[in-house]
Amino acid sequence: MEERNNKPIVKLISKPKDMLRTVYTACRTCYSADTPINIYENSTDEEKMLKLIKNVVASGHHSTIEHIQVSFAISNVSRACTHQLVRHRLMSFSQKSQRYVQEKGQFDFIIPPTIDKNPELKEKFISFMGEISSKYQEFVDAGIPAEDARFVLPNATSSSLVASLNLRELIHLAQLRLCTRAQYEIRMMVKAMCDEITKEEPWLKEYLVPKCEFNGFCDEHKSCGRKITKSELFEKAGI
Repeated sequence: MEERNNKPIVKLISKPKDMLRTVYTACRTCYSADTPINIYENSTDEEKMLKLIKNVVASGHHSTIEHIQVSFAISNVSRACTHQLVRHRLMSFSQKSQRYVQEKGQFDFIIPPTIDKNPELKEKFISFMGEISSKYQEFVDAGIPAEDARFVLPNATSSSLVASLNLRELIHLAQLRLCTRAQYEIRMMVKAMCDEITKEEPWLKEYLVPKCEFNGFCDEHKSCGRKITKSELFEKAGI
């Protein structure tokens, strides 16, 4: 049976040269009589910078981390996954168009792991994707524009995009989508995004975590049990 790569492919393609010092300068400027350029050029103590950033972020002063913009090249993800990602308001997207890019032959698709691990269902899934591909091609050959033929393409269809966002939104994205209750594919994709940025900026690891790790409690209606729930926390505190 055909083996397919069902994992998102993510590469960091753009980030500021000195993220830590930029964020520190934004934080320090709010509490200093000195000019931002002097702060930036004279800040060399990494421990000092990290301490201030942590205190400022913990206090909720998140505008200071909006100055950092990063971009990722993402491919081998399903349309089901990208439909979830584009719901994040403070991101910019440039996605492969099913209107202007006509599929040639069998379109690429993603197989969910629950189907992929079942040989019988996997075979049926692949066969069905072949039927859809044939029907799509039949419409295109009949003169139907790709923008209309695409209506038969499923959520499983593989897509690619460039996604850009600021650091505040990246942290928000990580805290929501790394949660065990997030859908598996977007969880894998966001994990890959976080891994890419922390390769070059390891200081971000403590921020790019599920929200329960960051907050110390779970505020989901249905908790996975990893952390104490918000209601349990309040009960313990007598609130």
